[in-house]
Amino acid sequence: MLDHADLTRRLADLVVEYGANVQPGQVLAVTTYVGKEALTREVARAAYERGARWVDVFTFDPRVKRERLVHADESTLDFVPQWMIDRLEWLSDEHGARISLNGPADPEALAGVDPARAGRDLLPYLPNTSDVINRGTTNWCVAPAPTLGWARLVYPDADPAEAYDRLWEEIAHVCRLDEPDPADAWQARAQQLEKTADRLTERRFDAIRLRGPGTDLTVGLLPSSNWHAGNSTTVDGLRYFPNVPSEELFTAPDPTRADGYVTATRPLEVYGAMIDGIRVEFEGGRAVEVDAERGAATLRSIAAKDDGAARLGELALVDGEGRIGALGTTFFETLIDENAASHIALGSAYEHCVDTEADRARVNRSRVHVDFMIGSPELEVDGLGADGTAVPILRAGTWQI
Repeated sequence: MLDHADLTRRLADLVVEYGANVQPGQVLAVTTYVGKEALTREVARAAYERGARWVDVFTFDPRVKRERLVHADESTLDFVPQWMIDRLEWLSDEHGARISLNGPADPEALAGVDPARAGRDLLPYLPNTSDVINRGTTNWCVAPAPTLGWARLVYPDADPAEAYDRLWEEIAHVCRLDEPDPADAWQARAQQLEKTADRLTERRFDAIRLRGPGTDLTVGLLPSSNWHAGNSTTVDGLRYFPNVPSEELFTAPDPTRADGYVTATRPLEVYGAMIDGIRVEFEGGRAVEVDAERGAATLRSIAAKDDGAARLGELALVDGEGRIGALGTTFFETLIDENAASHIALGSAYEHCVDTEADRARVNRSRVHVDFMIGSPELEVDGLGADGTAVPILRAGTWQI
């Protein structure tokens, strides 16, 4: 039988020390959900042991969100209390740390809710999140927190206790908790990915073309677009790793140049709603057709949030050497599933993914950022020069560059 308490403690240590890299004297804000109390408390313990000045926990209840979506006046569903926005601004001013504990804690919480209404309420995601990220004032990390509800979603045919054990086993594996020193193991993986990112940046491709089952998309890049692995640095020079786990290389595309179509290869859980069978067509950088077998109205509502919500803010490539894709498990959690397959994101871009002020002024801006997976072993990725010359980047999940 698994020792859940030990795994919870080790995951908390990894997220606090390696992921967010919480510093002595910092305020740490934790966003969590009902059902994730054990990991939340261990995160608080780990942060205080590292000298955190204060750990401020915000616990979100998706069942309360359901009541709002079902009963509130539709005109109020976009409302976000100012104190929530101000709290994040205060953390930015304080140069604090932030940790979010993800994973569908209660997958049935929004079952039967009108998808269009569900797409109006994006909480606990805040409209100023991207602004704070782009300022580089906070060191932050998003990490998974297993729950019984999540386990039943991933392994519906298993006994609940067995499903919970299996989820913990796979989370521990993809987070490298089975290594003698998980942080060292992640540093080694990050260094490997950073070398590939540097090679991609050096080529200065004009565009990237992605072709696979149901996908043929060409995404333009900005002149100074650069590629990053899973680490980042604050304006104070503090290195941190925003996602645990992370297996991707990502960049900021030109929001005016995306043409073609994509078909998602994995379902998407976004702001509590489930979306599956996504197909999006792009023209001139904009998503002109948005469809899905499940949750299409939710995705359309999100893509209509503002002008940038229907344009690309991120392009990410994932090779086959990571631990997530090899499992063959769909986790129904973007944090993990996006690191199993190459993906794109509608909405806001990361400004540190371009080198010049001119290009920073051009990156996509939006109140939303929604990743969905389009990669598979069959996906072929080419870099295109300004003259249209194609250079293979990924074949069968293996880097060609």
